[in-house]
Amino acid sequence: MRALPQWEFSIYALSLPKGHGFGNRPPVGAWLSEDGLSCGILRHDLNDRSFGVLVMRRRTDRVWTLTAEREGYATEKEALAQLTPLLKDGESPEPVPPGVMQRPALYDLEGRTASEVFATLTLPSHHPAAWTLNQLYLALPKPDRNWAGDCQTNNFHTRLWEAQLLATFREQGLLVTQPYESPDFRIENRHGGSAWVEAVTANPADPYNHVNAPPSALPADREEAFFGAGALRFAKTIGNKLARNYDQLPHVKGQPFALAIADFQAPASMIWSREGLIGYLYGEGAEEVEIDGRMHARPTKASHLKGKARFPAGLFADAGHAELSAVIFSNACSMAKLNRVAVSGQGAPSGLRYMRIGNFFDRTPGALRGIPFCLDVTSDEYRNLWPIGSEPWSAEIEVFHNPFAHHPLPFELLPEATHWFDQDGETVCRSFYETSILWSQTLIQNDTDPPPTLEQLMSKGPKA
Repeated sequence: MRALPQWEFSIYALSLPKGHGFGNRPPVGAWLSEDGLSCGILRHDLNDRSFGVLVMRRRTDRVWTLTAEREGYATEKEALAQLTPLLKDGESPEPVPPGVMQRPALYDLEGRTASEVFATLTLPSHHPAAWTLNQLYLALPKPDRNWAGDCQTNNFHTRLWEAQLLATFREQGLLVTQPYESPDFRIENRHGGSAWVEAVTANPADPYNHVNAPPSALPADREEAFFGAGALRFAKTIGNKLARNYDQLPHVKGQPFALAIADFQAPASMIWSREGLIGYLYGEGAEEVEIDGRMHARPTKASHLKGKARFPAGLFADAGHAELSAVIFSNACSMAKLNRVAVSGQGAPSGLRYMRIGNFFDRTPGALRGIPFCLDVTSDEYRNLWPIGSEPWSAEIEVFHNPFAHHPLPFELLPEATHWFDQDGETVCRSFYETSILWSQTLIQNDTDPPPTLEQLMSKGPKA
């Protein structure tokens, strides 16, 4: 058996129905069999101090399946003695159950022509991302038949977003299922809170090359950032989904329903589009004003988005869309995220350096600009930004709550997200992590190149 480092076990554990939700029996060790087909987990009961084991094995299609769970051993030694034979080292993979679709291999194009963005995963610099994406694909409870083909071709980012959402949900210990074709996910915590989540991406009006397109221009001013073209693209995307009346489906009716949206409306738009989502949802923005020689944020409001269409702003400003409980958002749905999660845990591939550059959220009252940073993803300074000692999936997840929702989304469902909600008539923000990142880019270098400095990078402005 090979002892698994924490980062690798954390990825494999996302294939468990509740992911990292081990409750009162947390793992104290994990091992991989020599043939790589079995993962054994040692657990320790916090109440009666007994030990237990849990075993996952690969099916013939490489999907993990739970094959054994034993509890009640008095000592760690006794539990480990039981674990070894349960791994079935050297035996054939588990069969795919009758009636369950055998999952096609994500690397097998089956005659398709890979999109340029999917082909990027073959580059040595993106091998961590390729491995991680494959593990998440194998962890999905019930992907549709077209999932692999979509990911390989023209729907890469939609499938990438679904994979990241699964990782985010199960990282927080949620039971994640896909019992119906739509919405995409049903999530439930151990206290009985539940919700349905439909994933969607904000796509460009005119397609562009996601691999080498130059970054789009930043909004010209604060009004444009909150109420301009970016906000309008979010409005149209969300409006199209609301028109499908997911909340009226028999299995959804009477329960919280959320849309999860990631942004690909323009090259590198996720660097600047977050403000547009806030502007559209709440009809609120902010501008900078000078008070006593210092710059401060002053709230602004709008009833409509900019442009000839005069699209209404403030989806959550009244009870007109009380069927939508919340909007879940991330400004980091990217291959860079897949790379960073793996690299921050295991280290960079030989000969490479991964630098993350961007802006931290400034918690100073009245601040509107972020705090610049430039950090090596493998450095202790970067890893220590988060309690687990590596980058978590939920680090950039934000939940925008509808104060008029018929069925509010429980905060406890996504405890490690940043939550925006109404408090005494004011929209406030509450973060789980001390560090929040407003935007970032990830630069991959040869480790023989001089590392960039913050001053060098910030002088060039944000890029993709």
